[in-house]
Amino acid sequence: MQFSTSFIPDIRFGSGLFGDLAGAIRGFDGARAVLIVMDGFLASGGLAKRLAGELAEAGIEPRLYSEFSGEPKLAHLQAASALAKGADVVVGIGGGSALDIAKVAACCAASGEDPMFYALAANPLPKNPLKKIMVPTTAGTGSETSATNIFAGPEGKKLWIWGPETKADLVLLDPALTISLPPNLTAWCGMDAFIHAFEAATNRNTHAGAKLYAHEAMRLVAGSLEAAVKAPGNLEARGKVLLGSCYAGIAIDNCGTAIAHNISHALAGLAPIHHGLATALGFEATLSWLADMDTPDLNEAARAIGLKNADAVPGFVSDLMDRCGVERVLPKAFDGFSAEDLAAEMRAPENQPMRRSTICEVTDADIDAFAARIMSLPKTL
Repeated sequence: MQFSTSFIPDIRFGSGLFGDLAGAIRGFDGARAVLIVMDGFLASGGLAKRLAGELAEAGIEPRLYSEFSGEPKLAHLQAASALAKGADVVVGIGGGSALDIAKVAACCAASGEDPMFYALAANPLPKNPLKKIMVPTTAGTGSETSATNIFAGPEGKKLWIWGPETKADLVLLDPALTISLPPNLTAWCGMDAFIHAFEAATNRNTHAGAKLYAHEAMRLVAGSLEAAVKAPGNLEARGKVLLGSCYAGIAIDNCGTAIAHNISHALAGLAPIHHGLATALGFEATLSWLADMDTPDLNEAARAIGLKNADAVPGFVSDLMDRCGVERVLPKAFDGFSAEDLAAEMRAPENQPMRRSTICEVTDADIDAFAARIMSLPKTL
């Protein structure tokens, strides 16, 4: 066996760690101006104002980009990139959207290029991006350690910008920042983290270096997600899920994802839906089919969470979703779409890497069956 693992950013973990963000920024010699990227909801709660005051007091010019919510769009990346020009550091604070916008902005501000110049690996990324600090406030995407960045392009389709140049220089994991995440979002994000780990540990690209993180991520998330959902102030549970999400991000950075993410990205290509929910629905819909493949990697992943073999995984996952209150529903925006529409999105070129990385062949008949299963769900969210 031969494999290599991508570099892992400097990671610092601890409750209250965020309180010394100014000190972390000063750790980059000569940092005088910083762009903070956080969504409008976080900014409106007073965090942006407080942080700007602390940075200014420390002699650091604060800039803020918060004019976005939900999934990142090209216009968000462009606006953040423009604000980042002349800054020394970009700090992403929030969920995967904020982190992805921040990472791309740090690259585009350095090169002066539009984000579309780098979409789908059309051109090499700049070798001298701005310094990047990532501070996740949700526990799911793993974007803080990943080289992959997802956004909606000009036509609304999900595109990606990939490259080690987009990775963070420093990651701050502060469980206290995740306490305000509502139960449904905690569940959806946690399921996304678990699925990242499971898919990275079982797809065609998996290797021992990634499994080290993937299996531990599965244990951390599966063992603590219910407590994090039901007792939001449980910092120990929150911390384990946050750390598990980070480890899962390392795993997918090395091995990627698989069929569940093919479905979730395809769903997002049709209508707005939370990525974690979409991925959980896609995972449950395909898991029995996947477990039937009975590969050593699948059985090893099952044993990592205390199960006898892969046959037990579908029941375990459905039970976890039940205990965490994950409803099997789609947003009402999907009312106007059919299974054929979803299947077409699953076959779209940008979603083929996830199809190909699945441990077994995903036939067109499989895609049609999965799409029918997903689109038969109630549209009541």
